[in-house]
Amino acid sequence: MSFPLLTATAAVPAIGAIVTAAVPAARRTAAKWIALAFSLATLVLAAIALVRFEPGGARYQLTESHAWISDFGVRYELGVDGIGVSLMALTALLIPFVIAAGWHDADPVETKSSRWRPTQGFFALILMVEAMVILSFEATDVFLFYILFEAMLIPVYFLIGGFGDRAHAGGDEAGATQRSYAAVKFLLYNLAGGLIMLAAVIGLFVEAGTFSLTEIAAMRADGTLDMSTGVERWLFLGFFFAFAIKAPLWPVHTWLPNAMGEATAPVAVLITAVVDKVGTFAMLRFCLQLFPEASKWATPVVLVLALISIVYGALLAVGQRDIKRLIAYASISHFGFIIMGIFAMTSQGQSGATLYMINHGISTAALLLVAGFLISRRGSRLISDYGGVQKVAPVLAGTFLIGGLATLSLPGLAPFVSEFLVLVGTFSRYPVIGIIATIGIVLAALYVLVLYQRTMTGPVNESVRHMPDLKLRELAVVTPLIALLLFLGVYPKPLTDIVNPAVEHTMSDVHKSDPKPEVEAAP
Repeated sequence: MSFPLLTATAAVPAIGAIVTAAVPAARRTAAKWIALAFSLATLVLAAIALVRFEPGGARYQLTESHAWISDFGVRYELGVDGIGVSLMALTALLIPFVIAAGWHDADPVETKSSRWRPTQGFFALILMVEAMVILSFEATDVFLFYILFEAMLIPVYFLIGGFGDRAHAGGDEAGATQRSYAAVKFLLYNLAGGLIMLAAVIGLFVEAGTFSLTEIAAMRADGTLDMSTGVERWLFLGFFFAFAIKAPLWPVHTWLPNAMGEATAPVAVLITAVVDKVGTFAMLRFCLQLFPEASKWATPVVLVLALISIVYGALLAVGQRDIKRLIAYASISHFGFIIMGIFAMTSQGQSGATLYMINHGISTAALLLVAGFLISRRGSRLISDYGGVQKVAPVLAGTFLIGGLATLSLPGLAPFVSEFLVLVGTFSRYPVIGIIATIGIVLAALYVLVLYQRTMTGPVNESVRHMPDLKLRELAVVTPLIALLLFLGVYPKPLTDIVNPAVEHTMSDVHKSDPKPEVEAAP
């Protein structure tokens, strides 16, 4: 039997979570190093999987299949295509930075609302989220994916509610109340989507007699799966609703600004750059592959919702006074671009959407983590409490600017490539949608540059006059992310070579081909 690489990639952080949680309370520093070591080991395994993956090979590679709950047709089946292996690698890449950036976020504090912050639990929960997210990118059994889709909510709930941001204008008591509200709202929204998805999962099994994604695809290909149009559409809606909440897509997006605003910056990165990608990934893997006709039927409505997300998220970002909530609304706008690219039903759009998931993860991590370093120094998330930071902390301001420029998709940085592909792919089939979506680009430039101008330029605010610049640990977190943004901005080929074959399979699933350009005949 070959080495179960995919299982190992998810098992290592799960084991790391258990080991970290078991470290004695007095050994907080040891727990941090143990968590970091396990996250780096996971990154090595993910890199091996990425190297072993053959872009021109079988659709699902490194596969594993074992009996699990035989009486109900549930199997432990894993396999990755180009999209899954890329997002798995992204997750493994970001977690060490999340751990390093949150090195002191769970240290004990003496306040009225909290006298004990269990450091070991904080890092153990992060590793547990990593294990579940990685396994969800690998799962090719629908029921296994559903279990992971729901289970990852529990550690994230505790990370928001139990280890929230200490920088709250209303003080400790108000902060604790807001953290509890954000955590419960996150859980209720996602549980509601998950319960509806459960009904759709059961319905799929009734129709297909199996939970195996590959078996269902084979039955669709040879015509042995006879699913009526009405049933397919209802099942699609059940899956899509859950994924839209996770993504998040307007109008089921309202949990994200609360969750990101009240979580620490590293946990906010975990939510928007890692966990939320499960929703958009699942749209590609499950909605389009399992329900191709229903996906085409729903495309006009989904594109309109994505367009609203793009413009609405950007407009609300412009008016924000809270740094992290501004980034949260910007992410809603970016997820609108991702979903628009997926449902444009063109190879450029879907390739761009996949690249957008990866590039958004890197750029948002860079911007949010630097914003977290800034907030931890001043103790406030309000934009008005800053000003002139670039004069006292030029390296912090410079890295903040690069993260912001990546967020607005400046040419030469990684998100530009993905956003350009999404817009081109959308315009080629839906020109009106593509044109209106460009409003999001203009608004992105506005909210990013205004944020930088109000926090980093102008007269030095007295409260930041003695603010220290980035320390060595913080530079070690931010520098590799900026380097990746620059590298993938000028040379995205390594990613496109992996992603494009998977996109071709998805386009084949929905029986779509790229529209041919209209060329006028020569006179």
